[in-house]
Amino acid sequence: MATATETPVPPEAGTLGDLIVPRFLRYVRIWTTSDRRVNDTPSTPGQWELAKVLVQELRDLGLSDVELSEHCYVIARIPATAGRESVPAVGFMAHLDTASDVSGKDVKPVVEKNYSGARIDLAGGLCLDPETEPDLAAHRGRDLIHSDGTTLLGADDKAGIAILMTMLEYLDRHPEIPHGPVEIIFTPDEEAGKGLAGIPLEKIRASACYTLDGGPLGELEGECFNAYKADVEFSGKAIHVGTARGILANAVAMAASYACMLPRSESPEATDGYYGYYCPMDIRGDLENARLEVFLRDFEPEGMRRRMEALEHFARAVESQFPGGTVRVNLQVQYLNMKEKIRQRPEVMELLREAFVRAGVEARLKPVRGGTDGSRLTELGIPTPNIFTGGRNYHSRLEWVSVDEMAAACRVVIELVRVWVERAWAEQT
Repeated sequence: MATATETPVPPEAGTLGDLIVPRFLRYVRIWTTSDRRVNDTPSTPGQWELAKVLVQELRDLGLSDVELSEHCYVIARIPATAGRESVPAVGFMAHLDTASDVSGKDVKPVVEKNYSGARIDLAGGLCLDPETEPDLAAHRGRDLIHSDGTTLLGADDKAGIAILMTMLEYLDRHPEIPHGPVEIIFTPDEEAGKGLAGIPLEKIRASACYTLDGGPLGELEGECFNAYKADVEFSGKAIHVGTARGILANAVAMAASYACMLPRSESPEATDGYYGYYCPMDIRGDLENARLEVFLRDFEPEGMRRRMEALEHFARAVESQFPGGTVRVNLQVQYLNMKEKIRQRPEVMELLREAFVRAGVEARLKPVRGGTDGSRLTELGIPTPNIFTGGRNYHSRLEWVSVDEMAAACRVVIELVRVWVERAWAEQT
């Protein structure tokens, strides 16, 4: 395999940034918030709108093998350059939807050219403050894009989409770059926890894939949480509250009591690194019936088993507090830690690290405190690590993204396409 010194100089950040920014600004203005309470895939109509825009743009780049599935999965295939047809296909993936934690409707992105380093005031009294955000302070003199404060920005994951579309545009402009078959996959409903629920797996040809769904410069992720969702159902006994003594079992109060039993020291806001958590996501109901949705996260199977057992203990404790009421815990796996399956294919990470070197980016291996569609695709047999996209403060009104870091991610994937074909070519010859 060629070394970094033998590799052509990667494209300049400015060149790629000029291609990425217009795409990114176009994509974030499309409302694609997903809804985890809707069982259909996709869960919202806006995801169809973005998918159709991308299909047209892919065809405008001259790609003929582009399809949009019945469940809103965009799959595009770039044929290998002459003589490289036998190289195994490599895939890249990003998701269409944005999170529902903060509004994603009517996004008004703001481009800060040559950021001054000063505090950026946003709507609603919010601000981006370099005094409290070291990453922001480090971007003085560089270009960044942020929300106006009324919505999230949508860099998660429209930065990933813009990076991949720009990679394809760059390859189209530079036919001299040899590559094997390349597959691009855009998925719906990742933020709703069911991004691969309707994927036509039989159509995926990639032997390995990479998600563009990470954060700051250099992040490289090959492990993630084990993730479960618990739907906790509370059945009470309803009666007129004026004559309720000794009879009423208030399902709303049961749900509230249960939520308060979740350890505060094991919440998202109290943990980092390899510490898992419980997170109540939604609570609703009336006197007779209530429901609480809880997310469970842990990197180790033993830790997840402990959390699931704790939920059952909490259920029995609530029943003892509310005679006549019952609690049922329904558990559902969302995704599992991809670490072990990626370790079984060490070349997938080796080639990615080589691409980082060639792109001039220092790799920082870290766990994903969450999951990606790559987590589930890895479970299905296609190892899928995650690559940074340059975003910060995801799922919030303070979200922003670095243009230089989006460009750096694009350099990495361009180099990965080169490294992938070189390794395969060397093994074949």
